[in-house]
Amino acid sequence: MTTLQFSEPSSDKRRLEEGGDFTPRFDAGGLVTAVVTDVDDGMLLMVAHMNAQALALTLETGIAHYWSRSRNALWKKGETSGNFQHVVEIRTDCDQDAVWLRVKVTGHDATCHTGRRSCFYRTVVLVDGKGTLAGDGSEPLFDAQETYRTPR
Repeated sequence: MTTLQFSEPSSDKRRLEEGGDFTPRFDAGGLVTAVVTDVDDGMLLMVAHMNAQALALTLETGIAHYWSRSRNALWKKGETSGNFQHVVEIRTDCDQDAVWLRVKVTGHDATCHTGRRSCFYRTVVLVDGKGTLAGDGSEPLFDAQETYRTPR
């Protein structure tokens, strides 16, 4: 159980943007956006969401926790795959409605549930007036089907 509580964001813009209090501005659904990069090379690994509990657990444990909108559940990154995200630094943007996690990934050094290092493994290009996806050549680092299979 987390003990960390967040105060309400200040209505004073200067205090919110320049002050020393971390008062995340959760959206109407109770979430903030989390941008996650590798601490060593800066690669963008994923974008996720955190509710107050996920953010508190991340700060308290040093392991990234998120809120899964699709599963409507708290999620400790790496709990199933073994690819834990150890948080080295957390930053927030000017109005505190997003956080940036700089992490060190253990395990297979993969973040994506497809087995790839990054969730951003495809590029978007315009072909004949239509958006088309093209792979960037990255291959899975582990067998996602085996890792995430549901026991019967």
